[in-house]
Amino acid sequence: MAIVRETLVYDGPGGPFEGVIAYDDEVEAARPGVLVIPNVLGQKESDNQKAEALAALGYVAFACDVYGQGRRKAPGSADYADYMNELDADRGLLRDRLAASVAVLKDRAAVDPTKTAAIGFCFGGKCALDLARSGQDVLGVVSFHGVYDRPDYDDADPIRAKILVCHGWDDPLGTPDQVTALADELTDAGADWQLHAYGHAGHAFTDLALKDRPAPRPGVGYDAHADRRSWQAMKNFLTELFV
Repeated sequence: MAIVRETLVYDGPGGPFEGVIAYDDEVEAARPGVLVIPNVLGQKESDNQKAEALAALGYVAFACDVYGQGRRKAPGSADYADYMNELDADRGLLRDRLAASVAVLKDRAAVDPTKTAAIGFCFGGKCALDLARSGQDVLGVVSFHGVYDRPDYDDADPIRAKILVCHGWDDPLGTPDQVTALADELTDAGADWQLHAYGHAGHAFTDLALKDRPAPRPGVGYDAHADRRSWQAMKNFLTELFV
């Protein structure tokens, strides 16, 4: 096994965009593709590492970019949410940028375009849900400690992508009422959905950058148990999805 990564610059609404694709270059057959959608800070090394971890599981993984080439935020910066807020204010543009990223993944020769999925973290978790909501041609999505507010366009009817939500129960950005509202939304849209809630875990429970740092706010921080369990849940989900 030889996992390689390539930097890809690609077009999309308001582009160019820059992401990283990872795959085992010793495998000749086309295989499933998984989109990796970054958190609030934008495309970064930790997303590329997630792509490599997925490549080691036998997938082609694309750590995409929804902000635009060179538009990244530093951890702890005062304006860390500016790029996210721009897209929160224009969910239609976010939808179209996500669609462009999916198209790049499907266009790779190593990817079976009939077998694609997406995972996302934090803001990327919301993006993964929006892929399903907007009817993008992916088989399934996984939201890790995502944000659950609905976009300002109608959900696909029905939502065909299967959905796994991995949620920290103490997440202040996903209160029990917001989780219930998401469950009601997905049920009303006819989605095949499942929710894994991790007790005593909060927002960003997969973020290793927070492992040895004080919590930036109550309910936010790394949790090793939730990180391990959610990754295993994702592996099980993808295995079932791509049968």
